[in-house]
Amino acid sequence: MRVVLQRVSSASVTVSEKIVGEIQKGLLVLVGIEDADTQEDIDWLVTKITQLRIFGDANGIMNLSVEEVSGDVLVVSQFTLHAATKKGNRPSYIKASKPEVAIPIYEKFVTTLEHKLGKKVPTGIFGADMKVALLNDGPVTIVIDSKNKE
Repeated sequence: MRVVLQRVSSASVTVSEKIVGEIQKGLLVLVGIEDADTQEDIDWLVTKITQLRIFGDANGIMNLSVEEVSGDVLVVSQFTLHAATKKGNRPSYIKASKPEVAIPIYEKFVTTLEHKLGKKVPTGIFGADMKVALLNDGPVTIVIDSKNKE
């Protein structure tokens, strides 16, 4: 699994001119899924996302997690995170899972995140044409890949 985390003051996702998910202070998480992803990838990423210390403490130092600041998380599926751009000018998405594989993994990811945070996690609609709006705070944007644990 590959995720892009953005620390936000607010974020929302709209489908067919209707807001389907929105948050205030917290994290916008864009998620790309590949066939090799497992519950182990989900568990590792959920722990990393919820415990990553990227929110400011009383001194303005990035020392607090989304859990510690009672922040929210908005999850949006994004298969383009697995784009291969090495050859030619048209990205290849061959590593991105097809919906029949990706949807159950995506749903497990959201459920695991909700369990860890102890609250509902708003999402986009898998496979829909979505419009994502955000006010990036910092800006802070971090890419994490469960297959490349740096």
